[in-house]
Amino acid sequence: MTTLQPINIIGAGLAGSLMSVYMAQKGYPVNIYERRSDPRTKGYLGGRSINLALSVRGMYALQETGMLDEVMEFAIPMYGRMLHDTEGQLTFQAYSRNKEECIYSVSRGKLNIALMNLAESMPEVNYYFDHRCDEIDLASGKLHMTDTVSGKEFTVEQKASLACDGAFSAVRYAMQKTPRFDYSQEYLAYGYKELTIPPGPNGEFQMEREALHIWPRGNYMMIALPNPDGSFTCTLFFPYEGEKSFAALDTDERIMAFFEAEFGDAVPLIPNLLEEYHQNPTSSLVTIRCYPWTLEDKVALIGDASHAIVPFFGQGMNAAFEDCAVMSECIDAYAPDWHTVFDTYQKLRKENADAIADMALENFIEMRDTVADEEFLFRKKVEFMLGRTFEQYKSRYELVSFSRIPYAEAYQRGVTNLEILKELTVGATSLEDINLEKAEALIQAHIG
Repeated sequence: MTTLQPINIIGAGLAGSLMSVYMAQKGYPVNIYERRSDPRTKGYLGGRSINLALSVRGMYALQETGMLDEVMEFAIPMYGRMLHDTEGQLTFQAYSRNKEECIYSVSRGKLNIALMNLAESMPEVNYYFDHRCDEIDLASGKLHMTDTVSGKEFTVEQKASLACDGAFSAVRYAMQKTPRFDYSQEYLAYGYKELTIPPGPNGEFQMEREALHIWPRGNYMMIALPNPDGSFTCTLFFPYEGEKSFAALDTDERIMAFFEAEFGDAVPLIPNLLEEYHQNPTSSLVTIRCYPWTLEDKVALIGDASHAIVPFFGQGMNAAFEDCAVMSECIDAYAPDWHTVFDTYQKLRKENADAIADMALENFIEMRDTVADEEFLFRKKVEFMLGRTFEQYKSRYELVSFSRIPYAEAYQRGVTNLEILKELTVGATSLEDINLEKAEALIQAHIG
């Protein structure tokens, strides 16, 4: 019987823990190193959004590893956007023509811990918490580590390593020093801050439970996702500087005046608004792109380490989980030729990672601004009608969230869809004005 070589995984977040399960289920010994303390004993300190939107791509990977049923126990379905205007009026926009299709609000911490528990239950997996990866020797593939509790420094001998250590990856930083390594990071002029709508007096949800709530205000917005305990996690996406910005809200009076004017219906639901506003950090929003993602047969970057994106399409976790699923397929096809495994993986994923990064940036504009625009809303109604009328017509959102069509293909379909919608809505003011024969001809010509 052939002994499988041990695999190193750097980072025990969502991607690292899921990848460790994939590897262990194939029989590989796995050593997973995490710079944080064990969140199951020290508490979960993610530092980022505590809610994530789980959709088909992520669900596929969880299903493959046998985790989906457990995760669904603490996931809340969201069937569309609930828009709140400045007067508190509500408008619901379904995500799909199929009433059964939805995305799910899940707790980052609960999901991470569930994955850790499954991985650690496997004899192939060894977790090492409080272990920081300081450097990788690119010539040998050796990892230079520090046990942050004892202060001991040590070296992990070369094996194939999977770097799942996040947007500010130590492994990627070492790779950036190699010739012809492309790297870029782009920060938005926006930050985000989290607030909480607690459950009602009897533990009830104080807003519609099965929706992602959005307060679109043109240059900024607030969103809210439901939690199983009846609460909502709100996130304010707001400019750092300017007339209406984090910098401008420098007194309690200005904070309250701003929220009451812009998010008046939410203010009574956030009893600890000022306390949370002051205590919770203002976090940044960055898009990171790089290439190559791999180094020979030594290391591959996965998830945010290779393609951090802004959260406005709800695909950060789903894209990372899809990375894991594709890496698993490449291992099945080509291991133990790790050079081919890694190279095939990056070629399959790079174009798609760039596409979802672009779509996430574009969706920020849509969510904060155009969702409240009359022309946009009308086109959405037309798009919904086309989806109900023509089976082959699907919105870009449906393709991204409810299918595993490559992100790059979904991006191009979105461009085509917009061209069709623009042509159909010229001079139209109602759905009765839409020429369905023309629509069918356009769809056949552009989509097939």
